[in-house]
Amino acid sequence: MLDVRRLRVLRSVVISGSISAAAANLGYTPSAVSQQLAVLEKEVQIRLLEKAGRGIRPTAAGRLLARHADEIMSRITAAENELADLRAGRAGRLRVHYFATAGAALVPPAVAAYSARYPGVKLDLRLHEPAYSVDHTIAGETDIQLVVLEPEAAARPMPGVILVHLLDDPYQLVLPKDHRLADQVEPIELVELADDPWVDNEFAPAQCRQIMMDAFAAAGFVPNFVVESDDYPTAQGFVAASLGVTMLPSLGLGTVHPGVVVRPMTNPNPVRHIYAAVADVVAEQPAVTGMVEALKTAATKNPNPNPPHIPQAQSTHAQRGSP
Repeated sequence: MLDVRRLRVLRSVVISGSISAAAANLGYTPSAVSQQLAVLEKEVQIRLLEKAGRGIRPTAAGRLLARHADEIMSRITAAENELADLRAGRAGRLRVHYFATAGAALVPPAVAAYSARYPGVKLDLRLHEPAYSVDHTIAGETDIQLVVLEPEAAARPMPGVILVHLLDDPYQLVLPKDHRLADQVEPIELVELADDPWVDNEFAPAQCRQIMMDAFAAAGFVPNFVVESDDYPTAQGFVAASLGVTMLPSLGLGTVHPGVVVRPMTNPNPVRHIYAAVADVVAEQPAVTGMVEALKTAATKNPNPNPPHIPQAQSTHAQRGSP
């Protein structure tokens, strides 16, 4: 295999026209340059230089190899520059998987801020449901995955995964505008709605539904579900029609139906915990740490998108409700 350093010496000799000039340009001694050339000729088994008067000139083989050395040096320089960009987060590809409500509330502002700082990084953004597994991260299919996990599950070691807590997303009650508690300012105790008909928005057995069912159990009642839906906007539509009440996570309230009101709840205060699952093999790369920071900033700026006592403004995003 040809040594890149010896190719660099040959290239300098051919361009400079003499061993002494090449030695001065490279910072070597003339004898060191001659030794490098002798080894290179032994490797390729053909003369590369010949005397020309008081100087030297490349043979046909020397000209050929010097020409290829130019290409090799150019490719090496390009590779070194690309590697430097990759190390600094100025280039490369970043894969981010997210679930629907996080995609609507957290990912867009994070991506906007990130792209302004890392314009050379290509983003591969994909919706991934359900949001309760880090399998895609473990399998190497993504670099960052947004997930909903209980703190107990997040505390357990996960092979190949580093978990970063982004925010706690509290549930809120969604009531028809003509509901008897619609004008209540103080947080509504969940037990006060024990006899109300309920609109289910999580009929799939998963983490968010378990959070709801645990809240009902803590309040001491089993809800009377009169409608099934796994879509948050659809559930709000049934509530607006006064068919029942429901509870939704705050991030799921990006678009609030004009026929409902959103109120805080208490006793209990159910919350879902949102994490960024980061593949540990890339966790220290600037492109990855930059996205994690952008997501944390977006979470900090949007801890509760719908203050409960202020009329809800219409939003332009639409999102699925599960989770």
